[in-house]
Amino acid sequence: MTRYIPLTGIDCKIPALLIDREAPVDVLHGTAAYRLRCVTQLMETLTLGDGKGHDALLLQDFARVMAIPLRDSCDLMDVIGWKLQAQL
Repeated sequence: MTRYIPLTGIDCKIPALLIDREAPVDVLHGTAAYRLRCVTQLMETLTLGDGKGHDALLLQDFARVMAIPLRDSCDLMDVIGWKLQAQL
């Protein structure tokens, strides 16, 4: 098992964004939580609008932007899960 794993959703031959499997659980958790809070805040901001004038392309762009930190959070949570399983 390699120490560094690439984030999913980035389709390239040489990944530049990696997760350190040996990072402390609290650091992994803090990083995942920060990304989740950012997406949550953006989604809450979108719900404050009246819904008028939301063009489909704009909403598609927002969804794409929100998917990136959500996917990162899932990858980080996977590593946390592996670390917790290893402790059992």
